[in-house]
Amino acid sequence: MEIQDLFIRQRKYIFTLLSLYVLGYGFTSYQSVFAGLIFGTSLSLFNLWLLARKMNNFGDSVVQGKKVRSLGSLSRLATGALAVIVAMEYPDRINLMFTILGLMTAYIVIMIDFFVQSFQSRK
Repeated sequence: MEIQDLFIRQRKYIFTLLSLYVLGYGFTSYQSVFAGLIFGTSLSLFNLWLLARKMNNFGDSVVQGKKVRSLGSLSRLATGALAVIVAMEYPDRINLMFTILGLMTAYIVIMIDFFVQSFQSRK
C-alpha cells in the first residue's frame, strides 16, 4: 500500500497549504488571489485523489493479469477546464492565474515529497 501512504502524506501537505490559504483569505485584502489558490488547490487535491485511486486499480489489474485501463487523464483535464471556466466566469472573486497555480499544487507537492523522501532514504 505504498501508493496509499504517499497519498496520505501528500494530502496532509495540501491540507496544510489550504489552511494557510484560508488564513490569507481571511486576514488580507487579497481575497481573489487566495480564493483562486483555494479553488485551484482543492481541485488539485481532487485530481491527486483520482490519480491515487486509478494507480491502485492499475496495480491490482497488473497483478491479476487483467487488461490495464487508462489512468484517468481525461477526467483530470476536465477538472482543470472546469476550474478555468469558473475562474473566468467570476474574475472579480477568483483570480485566474492563482487558480492555475493552485491546480499545479499537487504536482509540486509530489515533486517536493519525492526529493524529501529521497534525501531521507540516503541517511
